[in-house]
Amino acid sequence: MNAQKQRIENIDPDQVPARGHRLSADGPVIHPGCQVVNSTFGPWTEVGEGSRVLNSTLEAYAYCDRLSDIANATVGKFANIAALTRIGPTDHPMENASLHHFLYRSTRYWDDIADDADFMAHRAGRRTVIGPDTWLGHGVIVKPEVTIGAGAIIASGAVVTRDVPPYMIMAGIPAQPLRPRFAPGIADRLMALAWWDWNHAQLRAALLDFRSLKAEAFLERYQG
Repeated sequence: MNAQKQRIENIDPDQVPARGHRLSADGPVIHPGCQVVNSTFGPWTEVGEGSRVLNSTLEAYAYCDRLSDIANATVGKFANIAALTRIGPTDHPMENASLHHFLYRSTRYWDDIADDADFMAHRAGRRTVIGPDTWLGHGVIVKPEVTIGAGAIIASGAVVTRDVPPYMIMAGIPAQPLRPRFAPGIADRLMALAWWDWNHAQLRAALLDFRSLKAEAFLERYQG
């Protein structure tokens, strides 16, 4: 894929213009009311209205619906993130005498002290990884330092506290496996095919097969 990623240092939610729904190889479509800080976006990406994206990367074709909150995360290609999701929610210093912001966002309260840079760096370093072609349902929460494997589905309202294998369906609080999407052989072959790395023209050429063929038949056609 020849399109370049676009890095955005800061977008004020009050300054985001209304934009159409036509996606682009040139970078993200960011809808009104979003806050974007220190984040990178691949081509054909989209950030839903009122969302917040902090210190994160959305790879090509990934999108989040409205009011999503994504922090310190890498979101893989073709990830499907529903509304009101939260990925990588930051933590508080629960071992200390207080949990409160004043410990680490101290400049909001006093003029003579800096914020706690070490604590903020610790937060930012706890990366969450969302694999390619995943589906996170409405209201899902994914905790820091969790990896969700390729093709996994997380049911609405689930809270993911541990790594999720590829092509697994998870639900509940905390999220537990319901069943694999496919038999192990199919999942392994899809991982090997890695169609999410195809270029835009290859995706268009295979579009009707993506629409009409079940996974096994698709693999037979494109992997043999």
